[in-house]
Amino acid sequence: MESKFQKNKKNSIIMLKKVVLLFVAALTILACSKVGENEFIIEGEAKGVKNGTMVFLQKQDSTGIVQVDTVKVAEGKFKFEGKTTEPFLHFIQVKDLKGGVPLVLETGEIAVIVDKDTVGKSKVSGTYSNERLAEYAAENDKINKKMAAFQKANMEKYNAARTNNDTVTMNALMKQNDAFRTEFKNLSQTHIDKYPKSYLSLYFLEQFVGQPDTDMVKFTKQFNSLDASLKNTKGAKKIQKKLDALKATAIGGVAPDFSAPNPEGKPVTLKASLGKVTIVDFWASWCKPCREENPNVVALYNEFHAKGLNIIGVSMDSDANAWKEAIAKDGLTWTQVANLNPQTDVIAKKYNISNIPATYILDANGKIIAKDLRGAELRAKIASLLGA
Repeated sequence: MESKFQKNKKNSIIMLKKVVLLFVAALTILACSKVGENEFIIEGEAKGVKNGTMVFLQKQDSTGIVQVDTVKVAEGKFKFEGKTTEPFLHFIQVKDLKGGVPLVLETGEIAVIVDKDTVGKSKVSGTYSNERLAEYAAENDKINKKMAAFQKANMEKYNAARTNNDTVTMNALMKQNDAFRTEFKNLSQTHIDKYPKSYLSLYFLEQFVGQPDTDMVKFTKQFNSLDASLKNTKGAKKIQKKLDALKATAIGGVAPDFSAPNPEGKPVTLKASLGKVTIVDFWASWCKPCREENPNVVALYNEFHAKGLNIIGVSMDSDANAWKEAIAKDGLTWTQVANLNPQTDVIAKKYNISNIPATYILDANGKIIAKDLRGAELRAKIASLLGA
């Protein structure tokens, strides 16, 4: 019979062998890694695509589509490699194929299988964020299919309702269709909560920051929960700037001062334009909702200016003539300013303006007391503030 000592010795040898095997396996994995620090390799498969066909690695920035690299298909395969300092959404575009294959360009080995017949069915895998992207895309596709089926089944019904001016039916169908948009948003929200290390979580937060229907308390919590690896990226820094701007223009804070030229070219400051109550009105000549609201604002100004209401209009126009013509046509007799460069307008950035019309209501000291009120709601607020 085997003694207790012999059994223990035998078990120890077995355990030691397992440890050695695991160590050797780990060394093998390290030795087989094809990429170093901040490096990426994209190995693609494009069956059925002709040799010599151009394949483009692209990204989209503020200037539009940017070509990052170009290679050619050889024996049904292609390969990109290079360096990247942080993750960012890119696309693989095969010449003459409709549509691009989205992927997260990040450190590691990325595998792409291009479906030349249906590019949308192409597959990306290999790195953490791309595995998460594949999961998200599969769930997103399910919602897309449900929405497409709903629209197909109800198209005739909607067209008939429109022909008959049946707004009840039209509104009911549009409400049901909007429910799919909620599903899409909830899918993104779930991804953010579940995967704080995924680049997609950062990407979605960039889309949501400052949107009117975004719960900013929840948003801030999600942003703060992001993995440290994402916190120093350009995207995270952009979000932080917007959060800082939102804090600076939150109700209860003092509105940031600014200076811009009036139609005569004379610099005008917010501080010099304050009344007992002041409306800062962001608008533009090309903005239809803004122009439709202008008659209400004119009536409001005529009624309450003598009681202490001032308005300063901040235009997002780029055409000086269009701006001045709109002022004259709509009868806007209050102070107007414009930098005439909406893409880089410093006032819009200070106030985190992403949509117009947008309004801020200030007290005599420039403190923000309300935001984005219009029509009867705006009039009631001004009347109460001025004791009318």
